[in-house]
Amino acid sequence: MFRTSVALSAVAASAAMFAAPAFAAWEPSKPVEFVVPAGTGGGADQMARLIQGVVVKHNLMKQPLVVVNKSGGAGAEGFLDVKNAKGDPHKIVVTLSNLFTTPLATGVPFNWRDMTPVSMMALDNFVLWVNAETPYKTAKDYLAAAKAAGPGKIKMGGTGSKQEDQILTVGLEKATGAKFIYVPFKGGGEVAVQLVGKHVDSTVNNPIEAVAQWRAGQLRPLCVFDEKRMPYKNKVTDTMSWGDIPTCAESGVPTHYTMLRGIFMPPGVSAEQKQFYVDLLKKVRETPEWKDYMEKGAFNQTYMDGDAFFQWLGKAEQNHRELMKDAGFLAK
Repeated sequence: MFRTSVALSAVAASAAMFAAPAFAAWEPSKPVEFVVPAGTGGGADQMARLIQGVVVKHNLMKQPLVVVNKSGGAGAEGFLDVKNAKGDPHKIVVTLSNLFTTPLATGVPFNWRDMTPVSMMALDNFVLWVNAETPYKTAKDYLAAAKAAGPGKIKMGGTGSKQEDQILTVGLEKATGAKFIYVPFKGGGEVAVQLVGKHVDSTVNNPIEAVAQWRAGQLRPLCVFDEKRMPYKNKVTDTMSWGDIPTCAESGVPTHYTMLRGIFMPPGVSAEQKQFYVDLLKKVRETPEWKDYMEKGAFNQTYMDGDAFFQWLGKAEQNHRELMKDAGFLAK
């Protein structure tokens, strides 16, 4: 009897978790615009559309969540749109590290403090990739060869200019003495294709944007730029899981970098309005769809909200300012 009661309680608790709340201090009264400050198909767009689908499937919100891409000005269009929607609780935005890099590089009149931080959903990893037909088996070997080749010889592919991928490339140069020709592309999918075609020699790309080519035996991961290995043990290829990829520090390359995936609201919203989205996103994180997405994309699943998230944002902004200053990327 006791075991049956426990099982029934667990079922009831699970149903309650995914059901729309019977009562909330505040909830949206019209469709919510979910701004993506990037183009379609990229990591931010994929995350926003996954959240949208999870909310619909599990009936987590009565009003629709409508994804709108506003990618102009390296994301500035989307951020300024949210900044200017003061007091509007029917608009949220998914952010990545262009939250810091775009205003620092362009001088656009925007700062993350111009919005209301809701929660950090995850951190996106970066991996150093080479073509699988190259002889390099470790990051140390590849970067030693890149250094020996000298300036103007080795091409590093990445997404965008003066954004995360190029900042990470500059960090690699500082850590190793290698000098790369940085080649920008529009998105991570194109970056992976260019490496398969040997138009660049290496890339710093997110796991989810190169996993298909890795699984096909076309690309080889050398190291991950997180401070610890990815925790995922299921095999992606016949022989390797994400967790088998060493950190760059393990490989003798003392540099690390992860990218924010967070949710913000416009300025001037109430505490009750913000709490609705904090609670909503916690429910999203508990769904099997979200957990599957986290593993397939090899995300760092760090979560934050409240003061901890605010403090993290301040430190991350300062870190980006220092990296971009060293690279000469700050707006004049």
